[in-house]
Amino acid sequence: MNPETEIKNICIYGTGGVGGFFGGQMAHNLEKLGDESLKIIFIARGEHLRKIQEDGLILKTPKNNITAHPNIAVDNFKELESQDLILISVKGYDLDEVLNEISKNINEDTIILPLLNGVDIYHRIREKISKSLILPACVYVGTHIEKPGVVTQSGGDGKIIFGPDPEFPDCSVNSVVNLFDQLSINYEYQENALPAIWEKYMFIASFGLVSAAYNKTLGEIMENNELKDYVKIIMEEIVTIAEFEGVNLRKTIIEDSLEKGNNFPYETTTSYHKDLMKGKNNEGDLFGGTIIRLAGKYDVKTPFTEKLYSKIKNKIIY
Repeated sequence: MNPETEIKNICIYGTGGVGGFFGGQMAHNLEKLGDESLKIIFIARGEHLRKIQEDGLILKTPKNNITAHPNIAVDNFKELESQDLILISVKGYDLDEVLNEISKNINEDTIILPLLNGVDIYHRIREKISKSLILPACVYVGTHIEKPGVVTQSGGDGKIIFGPDPEFPDCSVNSVVNLFDQLSINYEYQENALPAIWEKYMFIASFGLVSAAYNKTLGEIMENNELKDYVKIIMEEIVTIAEFEGVNLRKTIIEDSLEKGNNFPYETTTSYHKDLMKGKNNEGDLFGGTIIRLAGKYDVKTPFTEKLYSKIKNKIIY
């Protein structure tokens, strides 16, 4: 494994909201630089892919609107040569399928940067991919596909937080840092990215479960002391698991995370809640399922998460 190998091929696997935001920036800024030695590939599907192939990807942000043209846009990773850097930006329920596909077409110098929610993502990837460098990461950005070929940012800093591979902590990731600097990507490198990953997870899992179970917006939760207490209880259960996982979170993490609920517009709801209400595939297992599995691993009691998640799965919405 030689992580200092210069990155020449970047694959954005999943060019939806998150992948379209960062991939769009990369492709657009690369085009401005005129560096033909670097290639950016988008993996997308259906009409979204067709629009990107025809007209490029339109990225709308509060600052400006840009049109990004990747070097290649396809729906089949198997058509590509081995990639130097792969940004995986799919939903958690699609991760295993993606790993089965890319595992056959990477090498030991490939770097994988997963831009997914969840605290077990690194381990899920490592179980299927023994070679390559895998960098734990989380993102702070609110985005969605407005229509095929158009991705819109609705909030967040648009930042990637990442750190070294826990299995290869001495391997330098300067090639990724240099690339992000070159392409003007907002990022933060941390020697230990796990606390940041758990902090984000604690917020989205607790608010996600309560909003879904009680059919409430974030504003409605924050103005209801009982619902706020429920969010806090789930956060406490998650913090206990994090301690067993060896992740040290600051003492004020629960109070700080709960207060973040006031930073969103009153009508904001969670993507998990939205997907449930629309009858779509959802990331419930990422939240309730993961908490319960990790709790079982350490014989930790998580009665409130179990109660709420069971109600949600059985479609008993309060």
